[in-house]
Amino acid sequence: MTKKSLRILSLFIFIQLFYFQGIGQEINCQVQVSARQIEGTDRTAFEALQTALYEFVNARKWTPYTYKLEERIEATILLTINEQVSSEKFKGQLNLVLKRPVYKSNFNTTLLNYIDKDIEFTYVENEPLEFSDNSFDNNLTALIAFYINIFLGLDGDSFSPLGGTPYFERAQAIVQSAQSTAEPGWKSYENQKNRYWLSENLSNPVYRSVRESIYKYHLQGLDKMYDNPEMGRISIAESIKLLGQANNQKPGSFLIQLILEAKRDELIQIFSEGSPNIKTEVVNTLKEIDPANGSRYQRILSR
Repeated sequence: MTKKSLRILSLFIFIQLFYFQGIGQEINCQVQVSARQIEGTDRTAFEALQTALYEFVNARKWTPYTYKLEERIEATILLTINEQVSSEKFKGQLNLVLKRPVYKSNFNTTLLNYIDKDIEFTYVENEPLEFSDNSFDNNLTALIAFYINIFLGLDGDSFSPLGGTPYFERAQAIVQSAQSTAEPGWKSYENQKNRYWLSENLSNPVYRSVRESIYKYHLQGLDKMYDNPEMGRISIAESIKLLGQANNQKPGSFLIQLILEAKRDELIQIFSEGSPNIKTEVVNTLKEIDPANGSRYQRILSR
């Protein structure tokens, strides 16, 4: 290989390393835009939107911390466009999934699995997607930034007690800045299961025990299962007690429903083994919190 070829190769490697360092931020998120229901529209606009959203999520620096490649937060965002209101205005929904690795395993547990159906936004092809913490200029980027901070907050809570607080505060600030917008999903009076109430629950001291349960469930529970399955189950059972305490104060909260939606099948699997006393206690608490799915939790006792 000639010296010139070596220089070209070295430059190529440097550019590649620089590029991957640039995109290797905190988030490793699959981003997809689906617009199958929109007919008669140039598909390149949606392809451009998908690329722009991917770069907005994965290339942006969201925290002051440095994440190793294997530490990046695994998530999926699917934007489904159901209606084109005008040439630049769209309606649809966001499917949001957040995963977390479990210590000493190849298993990723689900922290969030939610569909936000109140999505309205404007998009002009090839216009840059911009977001500012200090102002509300674009509903689409505000939506994405809101949920990225929710992702970071839930992940933070799972690794340290109330570790997600800074990110939930940022999400709350986005909600506050969105109060004057006409797009739905940001206001308390619209319904009881929207961005406003998700942020409110995560910031409300009444639900502190819910956030504490996230830490106990994951770091003190799931992460201990490999070395000591029974101790892991005990910690997870204690995390369910914390959910029960919060539910006794304010039954049927949006946050508790989201947690159980993400964890229901996993809980049934975890407690299919273990001591009968713990099984009975867990099932009774879950049936009080989530009575609509009581028959599913009852299966724990039959195993």
